[in-house]
Amino acid sequence: PEKSLLVSIPRKGGRNNTGRITAKRRGGGHKLLYRVIDYRREKDGIEARVAGIEYDPIRSAYIALLIYKYGEKRYILAPAGLTDGDVVMSGKDAEIRNGNCLPLMSIPDGTTVHNIEIDRGRGAQLVRSAGSGAIVIAQEGEYTHLELPSKEIRNRQETPPCQRGRRSTA
Repeated sequence: PEKSLLVSIPRKGGRNNTGRITAKRRGGGHKLLYRVIDYRREKDGIEARVAGIEYDPIRSAYIALLIYKYGEKRYILAPAGLTDGDVVMSGKDAEIRNGNCLPLMSIPDGTTVHNIEIDRGRGAQLVRSAGSGAIVIAQEGEYTHLELPSKEIRNRQETPPCQRGRRSTA
């Protein structure tokens, strides 16, 4: 794994804030290092090359290490079919391809998507598990209808960039 993107997670061992055991038979196990994932994908218009697909012991999905043109490295959740050497991009000008990140209003109906933001700027919060995907059903004005893996249909409003601080409907 990329050392600059690793964070150590301290184990609790079933203890509370005073150090007393509150949940018995917890503790032990192998030390885990958390891989910092970029859920926001804010590098619009900058291409990144996939340096490798890696196993993550903390989550069910594989992760992909991206290296941007200027040398910055970031992890993203790897969609199925993404391989080493692929070039991915984010932003509204990106083409509809595996691994690219686009606004929902730019994605055609029937496309499977994952890592969906509920509120603009907060990062992906829906459909992040391995093998899961939501389907874009329809576009109605500024709303996009999504069918989640639970078969629930949600409306996602595209908020204009000038209203980033405001809460959008999900």
